[in-house]
This record gives sequence, structure tokens and C-alpha cells, in this order.
Amino acid sequence: MAVRDRRTPVARGGRGGRPTLEQVAARAGVGRGTVSRVINGSDQVSEQARTAVERAVAELGYVPNRAARALAAGSADAVALVIPEPETRLFSEPYFSDIVRGVSAELAETDKQLLLTLIRSPRERERLAAYLSADRVDGVLLVSVHEGDPLPEMLAAMGLPAVLNGRRAASEAVPYVDSDNTGGAQAAVEHLIGRERGAIATITGPSDMYVASCRLAGYRQALKAAGREEDPGLVAVGDFTEEGGQRAMEELLERRPALDAVFAASDVMAAGALQVLRAAGRAVPDEVAVVGFEDSPVARHTDPALTSVRQPTEEMGRAMVRVLLEGIDASDGAEGRHVVLPTELVVRASG
Repeated sequence: MAVRDRRTPVARGGRGGRPTLEQVAARAGVGRGTVSRVINGSDQVSEQARTAVERAVAELGYVPNRAARALAAGSADAVALVIPEPETRLFSEPYFSDIVRGVSAELAETDKQLLLTLIRSPRERERLAAYLSADRVDGVLLVSVHEGDPLPEMLAAMGLPAVLNGRRAASEAVPYVDSDNTGGAQAAVEHLIGRERGAIATITGPSDMYVASCRLAGYRQALKAAGREEDPGLVAVGDFTEEGGQRAMEELLERRPALDAVFAASDVMAAGALQVLRAAGRAVPDEVAVVGFEDSPVARHTDPALTSVRQPTEEMGRAMVRVLLEGIDASDGAEGRHVVLPTELVVRASG
């Protein structure tokens, strides 16, 4: 009768030919439960059994099913980063890449995977809802959420911890990480006032985003503190894109050709404004000073280099992860956990 050497590889099974837990158990000469305990680090296993299982795992090249282990532990071992914007904004604006970099770097210190999702239509939102309701992630990070967006409430109804990048309103109840948008904008405009600029315009963000409202409020507070009346003709609405900054700057020059300063609510919009000013023959900063917001790489590569309000975008991404993990770990969630990071003005050649 032939005797099979126990070291001879057994037939591989499972999807894709991967060795299974049962095959490891057979090779080690122990039960399936013993293999599971060894893989999960339990100390309720004899040293002899542990050695046999570890040898079998190595010989077969067994890789534990991470998803199954996480499910058994009541965890998906994954976090979703959801951005309700088109991919054109995601890949063209440094703000989003900095957020993703911060989130990724902080999650690298954990055992959780990152799932990046763009939401561009109601159908994609419905698809995301179905995916999340299947317990495939432990929590959600939301970036660039507009006023009235139903995503935060949808996640709350599912019982999924969530953290916003920014706020939808001053009374935001969902945990969030934000920067001092109002204070940063006020500092930018005070800087322009200190440079004795008389007609200071602003290019705002979309009216349905609280961040845009905060930066507009900072502009107004600086004017009021200096005893200046606000001129509605010096306010133009943009959309945080370069094209939006161009359109707003053209509108401002048409309305108030004598303006001598512009505070744009983002560096990307400021870059668009610089292009229009150059085309109009207006020298920066001699005739028109320009200040942006974010201090992104864009600010350092415009001509002239852009004075900008620095916000710690990458650190915001990291902080969002920390707040979310607190919510996942806490029995009562992270309700009320609000973080506001400071900003500072970085003066360069544009004004």
C-alpha cells in the first residue's frame, strides 16, 4: 500500500485555486477551528498545534481571507472616502489630492483599506447607498458636501459613522474637520486694506457651500472693521474652478474697471483671475493686487507667485481619519466632535 508523504502538496481548492482553511487543517492534522484560532492569534492553542498550523500555512501558501475575518469580527476593515464632485475637479484641483494624501497617510497607520468614490448623479448616490447598506465599510469620510446634500442623513439612518470635510451650516451636527475660513478671509482682506487698496473685490465660491459663505463673511468683516461700506458690484460668484475665476474676473472688470485688489476664495479661481487681468493689460500687483485661499501648489507656480491664505489641507485629511476612527471605536459614536484648524496668510509677489 502506498503511503503519501504529508509534505506532498494537496490539491488546491477555493476560488481561483487558492488553498482553503480546510486544506490547511488537513495538512496540519488538526481541526478547522484550531487553524482559525492560530490565524487569529488566539492563545487557546497548544504550541505543538500552533507549530503544525504555521508550517502548513507556509507550505501551502495560504493567505487568510481578510474580508471573512473582518466580517466575523463585526468589522469591514475599510473606510469610504466619498467626493460628490465630477472627476474633472478631483484631478485638476490640488485641494482634493491633498485631502486624499492626508487620509491615505493616516489610514496607512491602521489595518483599514481606503475606498475612493465619486458621486456625480442621483443614480450613483443610490448605488452607493446600496453598497454601504451591505456593511462593506466601517465609516465614511465626506468631502465637498453641498447644502442640502442627503448623504450625511442617509449615513446616519444606516448607523454608519461619518465625518465631513467642512460644514453644511453653522449648526452642523455631524462630526467635521474644517479650517478657520472666516478668520483666514478676514486676514487676507485686512492685508489688502493695509496695502492701501481702495476698491477691493472678491470672487466667492458657490452659494450652496458653507465654506464659500464663511469666506465671504470674512471679506465683509474686514471691510466693516476698517469702516468701509461694501459695494455689491465688487462681489462676483465663482465655483472654485479656474474657469469660474475667469468668468467672475471678467464680470468684475466690466462692472468696476477701477478696482485695485481682488480676494479670490480659492487659489484656482485666483489663477483664473490672473489670466484675465493679464489679458486686460492690468499689471499685478502694481495696478491690481490678488490674494487667494488654500496656499496650494498653484499659489507657488502662478506669475507672479500668489499671496494666499494657508490652510493645512493634508492635516485636515489626517484629522478626519482620527475623528472617524474615534467614532467607529466609541460605543456612542463621535457625535459633536468638531475640529477647526487654524489658517495663516502667506505673502508673495501678487499683493
